[in-house]
Amino acid sequence: MKIVLSPNPYRDKGLKAVQAAQKILRQAGADTCIALPFALDKGSGVDVPAHLKFIDPEAALQGADLLVCFGGDGTILHAAKDAQAHNIPVLGVNLGSVGFMAELEVAELSRLSKLTEGKYAVEERMMMEVSVRREGKTIFRDLALNDAVITKGAIARVIELEVKSDAAQVGRFSGDGVIVSTPTGSTAYSMSAGGPIVEPTAENILVTPICPHALHARSFVLGGSRAVTVRMGKLSRKTAYLSVDGGKAFRLGGGDQVELRRSERKAQLAKLTNRSFYSVVEQKLGRM
Repeated sequence: MKIVLSPNPYRDKGLKAVQAAQKILRQAGADTCIALPFALDKGSGVDVPAHLKFIDPEAALQGADLLVCFGGDGTILHAAKDAQAHNIPVLGVNLGSVGFMAELEVAELSRLSKLTEGKYAVEERMMMEVSVRREGKTIFRDLALNDAVITKGAIARVIELEVKSDAAQVGRFSGDGVIVSTPTGSTAYSMSAGGPIVEPTAENILVTPICPHALHARSFVLGGSRAVTVRMGKLSRKTAYLSVDGGKAFRLGGGDQVELRRSERKAQLAKLTNRSFYSVVEQKLGRM
């Protein structure tokens, strides 16, 4: 069994967690390699042990059976999309503050030995295709596991948005923006903005306004087969941005349309424990 270990050096200081995991997996008979998910900035001061060998992520994932990543939710989101491109499951080890998507905590690394025995399940999660159309042309594409967020710029001016589900208008309002999320993303920014919590294995699209300047603007839960369109109003001296799964912001122009729909591709998360979604919600969010 080939298992790729992907640590976030900014979270895993000295890569202690990944080295402990590698030892456990090798003793269990797994073939392991370590691949950094991103290039380290020069002068970053990150402590990376000199004796460790790193493999290019793309090459490492070729023929792999599983990807184990170490970090917070952002790290796991990034890893899940990389793993999906190779149709392999990802298992997250939490090194962040909440780590809602993580399957294990650092203290539970010994459970990794079950992987080589096949004692794990794979849970599929819905993903969304996100694109931006401008003057009839598609100028941006991405894939979201959590959400796509449209927000105003730093200057405190609201933006005007029109949201449609297929051809029907869901709402038209001004505010700080809107979040379109998957069920997996329902416990992230969408929840903080007042949206509902949805079981992650469901297939729905959630539309949650951010600080809307309207009494009627509320969160909607749409069917997974719906195509959602968010159209920018006049921006003129204002600015608006699109961020997919917390990634680099893409600047939007007046009249741009952000189109979102369920993807045929699905993320796969490896499950080693029998924790229910509800117990995780209570554990991770009930204490906050």
